[in-house]
Amino acid sequence: MINEPPAAASFDAERALRLAAETFEIEAEALLSIRSGLSSAFVDAVRLVLACRGRVVVMGMGKSGHVGRKIAATLASTGTPAMFVHPGEASHGDLGMVTLQDVVLAISNSGESDELNVILPVLKRLGVPLIAMTGRAQSTLARHADQVLLCKVEREACPLNLAPTTSTTAQMAMGDALAVALLDARGFHEQDFARSHPGGALGRKLLMHVRDLMRSGDDLPRVPPEAEFLQMLHEMSAKGLGFAVVVGADDVVQGIFTDGDLRRLIERGTDLRAFRAQEVMHTAPRRVRDDVLAVEAATVMEQHRVTSVLVVDAQDRLVGAINSNDLMRAKVI
Repeated sequence: MINEPPAAASFDAERALRLAAETFEIEAEALLSIRSGLSSAFVDAVRLVLACRGRVVVMGMGKSGHVGRKIAATLASTGTPAMFVHPGEASHGDLGMVTLQDVVLAISNSGESDELNVILPVLKRLGVPLIAMTGRAQSTLARHADQVLLCKVEREACPLNLAPTTSTTAQMAMGDALAVALLDARGFHEQDFARSHPGGALGRKLLMHVRDLMRSGDDLPRVPPEAEFLQMLHEMSAKGLGFAVVVGADDVVQGIFTDGDLRRLIERGTDLRAFRAQEVMHTAPRRVRDDVLAVEAATVMEQHRVTSVLVVDAQDRLVGAINSNDLMRAKVI
């Protein structure tokens, strides 16, 4: 007979808070204990992975399998090619995914998972290096392994000491420790991380260049220095960027005229029709090169409180323009 869930009125808020606090204490103590037990086996496991010319194939059943998927993803995103293979599927054909160039990382708290134990002799016969992550040093998994990452915990945080809680936290932390040691040994940097996360915020900031986002060609509002004022206004309105760039015959930037400049002239009551572009332009517009990161353009805008910057080449010739809306659409800012 299935037990009925307890009535809401029986919920004990103080007990819930106490159990939460105990969970943190139990799991924190377990991690500190595992830290104190780190040995040369961890170093040897790192060396084994560094020497691997293939991938780290992570395996695990149940909750250990969920942890394994996360570890494989963390390794792959930090410079160590990795994938997860389900042990049950491995014994029905997926073991063919494992090559002699790979290293297998098998995760089991008890070290006695039937699905893993079935394939361990096959891995040994193939000569595939095996790293075990387990809570029992004398388990079947540990005995088959070339290196053992011991994640022994005294008890689970579960009040019944049954649900994998502390043990999976220990596995997760050991996987993170392995990934961190490997990325450091490989000289993995922010730019490397960005390349494997092109859709993330860091990827956009470290990979997106001004030339990828800038307006160019016929989209640029440009006029010669001798252009009449009304001609310059027409160019500004047609291109919709809120400014016009004044350029010489060789496209070298000479100045800029903005919507803000227009408002200030109108407030003075000046007869604008008599002016030419070179008489009302600012001669020092903010510029960036097209080969800099887009985030650098955002920094220039923020520092100088402008919403647009011109893009120039090494000879200060106009090649584009970029504004804050372009950066926001690309999620750079």
